[in-house]
Amino acid sequence: MIEALTNAFTPAAAVSPVDVLLRLAAALVLGVVVGWIYRGARGADAAGGSFFVTLVLLAVLIAMVTQVIGDNIARAFSLVGALSIVRFRTVVRDTLDTAYVIFAVVIGMAVGAKNLWVAVLGLGVCGLAAYLMMLRAKSLPVVPAAVVLSVRVGLGHDLETLLGGTLNAHVQERELMSVGTAKQGIALDVTYQARLRPTGAAHELVKALNRIEGVQSVSVQRRGFDED
Repeated sequence: MIEALTNAFTPAAAVSPVDVLLRLAAALVLGVVVGWIYRGARGADAAGGSFFVTLVLLAVLIAMVTQVIGDNIARAFSLVGALSIVRFRTVVRDTLDTAYVIFAVVIGMAVGAKNLWVAVLGLGVCGLAAYLMMLRAKSLPVVPAAVVLSVRVGLGHDLETLLGGTLNAHVQERELMSVGTAKQGIALDVTYQARLRPTGAAHELVKALNRIEGVQSVSVQRRGFDED
């Protein structure tokens, strides 16, 4: 009975369980290194631990998948079809995080395909590149946050006279994007594209504008990461 089960679950080109375990352990260690590189390069942005765990598990899982596929093309297509039913609902924040996902995947593939040196050398080169880019980012001047500022004011007020002084104190540049009526024509909705001063804060701008007589509401929205 035991022999029958062994034969049933042993592929033609059997791999030693010890070899499999060593490859998965190597993928685990290298996946952790990928996660550390990510945390070091992203700094405070990588405070959450879920993405770190994702990178580690991806390296191990891809190493497993690569060993399952081996040189069997039919098995590769079967696994692609099976895995295509998985749907990921979480959107990756930016292209840099996507690069780290691919980094973990490639490390796992290299280990699973018995190309350990490719994984180790690739890890070193990519780690060095991430470190150099991190140093470069720290040397660049801080770009003030770009925001979309929406203000509702009572009809009959001159916008520059009413808002100009406060805006000049909190933003270093601004551009009037749109003006429209609100509340059946008794108020104006004004939208600016603005850039805060390096020492400024959005909540301080909102509080300052709300103190102005004639201002009915204020909202500030941070522009997307990929926008200029």
